Amino acid sequence: MQASQSVLNRSFKRIDAEDKVTGAALYPGDIDIDGQYWLRVKFSERAHARVLSVATSAAEALPGVIRVFTSRDVPLNEYGLVLQDQPVLCGPGGDKPGSDIARCYMDMIATVVAETDAIAKRALDLIEVVYEELPAVFDAEAAMAAAAPQLHADSPGNLVARYRIRKGDMAAGWAAADVIVEGEYETTWQEHAYLQPEAGLAYIDEEDRVTVLVAGQWTHEDQEQICHALKLPPERVRVIYPAIGGAFGGREDMSVQIILALAAWELRHPVKIQWNREESILYHHKRHPITVRAKWGATAQGMLTAATAEVIGDAGAYNYTSNKVLGNAHLTVSGAYDIPNIHIDTYAVYTNNIPSGAFRGFGAPQALFAAEGQMNRLAAALKMDPLSLRLKNSIRDGSIGAVATPFPPGVSMPQVFEACGRESWWRQTDAGWKLQPAAQPRDGTKVRGRGLAGGFKNIGFSFGFPEHCWAGIELRGSAEIERAILYHAGADVGQGAHTALSQMAAEAVGLPFDKVDIVASDTATSGSSGSASASRLTFMSGKAIRGAAEIALRNWQAEERPARGEFMYKPPPTTPYDPDTGKSEPNFAYGYVAEAVEVEVDIETGQVRLLEVVCANDVGKIINRQQLEGQIEGAIVQAQGYALMEYLVSREGKIQNPLLSTYLIPTSLDVPPRVKSVVLEYPDPLGPWGARGMAEMPFLPLAPAIAAAIFDATGVWLDSQPFTAEKVVAALRADGIGII
Repeated sequence: MQASQSVLNRSFKRIDAEDKVTGAALYPGDIDIDGQYWLRVKFSERAHARVLSVATSAAEALPGVIRVFTSRDVPLNEYGLVLQDQPVLCGPGGDKPGSDIARCYMDMIATVVAETDAIAKRALDLIEVVYEELPAVFDAEAAMAAAAPQLHADSPGNLVARYRIRKGDMAAGWAAADVIVEGEYETTWQEHAYLQPEAGLAYIDEEDRVTVLVAGQWTHEDQEQICHALKLPPERVRVIYPAIGGAFGGREDMSVQIILALAAWELRHPVKIQWNREESILYHHKRHPITVRAKWGATAQGMLTAATAEVIGDAGAYNYTSNKVLGNAHLTVSGAYDIPNIHIDTYAVYTNNIPSGAFRGFGAPQALFAAEGQMNRLAAALKMDPLSLRLKNSIRDGSIGAVATPFPPGVSMPQVFEACGRESWWRQTDAGWKLQPAAQPRDGTKVRGRGLAGGFKNIGFSFGFPEHCWAGIELRGSAEIERAILYHAGADVGQGAHTALSQMAAEAVGLPFDKVDIVASDTATSGSSGSASASRLTFMSGKAIRGAAEIALRNWQAEERPARGEFMYKPPPTTPYDPDTGKSEPNFAYGYVAEAVEVEVDIETGQVRLLEVVCANDVGKIINRQQLEGQIEGAIVQAQGYALMEYLVSREGKIQNPLLSTYLIPTSLDVPPRVKSVVLEYPDPLGPWGARGMAEMPFLPLAPAIAAAIFDATGVWLDSQPFTAEKVVAALRADGIGII
């Protein structure tokens, strides 16, 4: 049964839509086994301290308590996605130096397993922990000082990573500049605020495997870290993802996986855990706070001549993905522009704050906040239209990047900028592009302005990190292919990945969409897909699916019934930064985006309303149009929260507002009245059917576009995100605006 037309670029209903709407879909917190035990965690009560002793006898004596686990019970007391620098449980008796030190408030000291959740919770208060206070540091720049307390013995200066870019001749670049602008930009933490807090269930299955049902972003990486800490072979550990209530990078790193597996394996009994919202905010990582000091120069005609930047990122107490996030910020802090002379120093720094890790955009939103801020300041200083300035300097096919190697073919940044301008408020005149001013409201206390920003970001893993994706396809039928089953481990974290993967499988084997089933997110049924991150899953999975489909179809032609094909796709290799110059081939593909916004600023209250967003995004090839537009709109609203309202308060390493009543995220009433999705299809030369990843891209430029629009409205620059009403009022008053 062959499909009569392509199933791509069609808005098929998501395969999980009905179950999620009706409540039939089971998330980890919804799944129970009769007689299961409950797990609770004793977290650190210090930002930095040596754990001298953990007394558990009183807790163990409480009726209903099954067992208390401490550091002595962990076979190999370390874990980490990139660097294994964090203890599973902090305490004495471990065989790894430093595992007795708690370096932040989210460190786990002990876990209690009990017959009920209430008993487990009561038992936590009966555990007595004796600490030896250690000096702490909460500022990333202060942590780099020689006299600062050292958090990890193998990281002098508390440096997780340091990167350099040295391109061109800086003296010549500054000499050629007619205008030089400098700026210091600050960004702060952001909470992922995904739908379901951390939860999971672990048990021993019929093949004597410890099986962990949990929400994550990469089943096989979760499996690997469980195996490492428990010293178990992979055939003894199974990870399954049920429905996942959002991720945005927040589930890349471990939360409850290892402690659940440890308890279930040791007790040979089902064990469950369920965090509440407060625990979720307090005890999982955040977006990196990053400070950028930048200096850029340009000629009077608007050609960029030189750019320098110092980039300092707060990694928190453990690496998580900080070395990779700051590596990405390092790459994008000079923007999507062809600049002949570049000098950048980037630092990822340990502090005693909550760890920072992956979050949608992965360092690029912070870096582009600075880069696009510099471009908008240059446009103002040169009295040049901001779109015209960008088009003069935009990267394009053949451009040599900041890392002294060409961008991969398929650069569409100029086309994206032009489409954004054309579909918003720019008009092309004989003198070039010209922004049409915003119509002003009659209310004299409010002013409106418009702004523009753009950028690029990698698709797939970077800097030499091994990249791969496996897919399996089974074809069933007799004379004709009647059904296809796709086996794939890729995580659907709410973005509709399983629907898109099914569409690509249908296209690859020539079947209608409704003739494809998917068996997903289970280490027992699939090879590794890599993570649902880095805007990579559609790109990488599509390549793997096409490869598996070709093999399965060949086997079908050879009369194999059912016919099966398996394929592991590996893209062209990438390379790490040269430590002295930064030269590298960092990525094999990129996505490109530009956004124009209109805002209204209340000059009395400082309140900023986002009225309209025009987002131009090159996706290469549309797989599912409705889902794609949903990703654009969702990213914009999440970026709106980041730009205007989400303000996580941390004092001496302790989060002060761990509730959604005090940490505010956008609601349906805050969504911009108008969001225009401008979808471009310039095929990526490597992508499946030309598709590029795109889920992170609409997040990247919104904050600097809003900052530019606020300047257009008020004449005031804001360099510190988020642009809360208090910050806006202070900036306006400092400039003499709005004083009654």
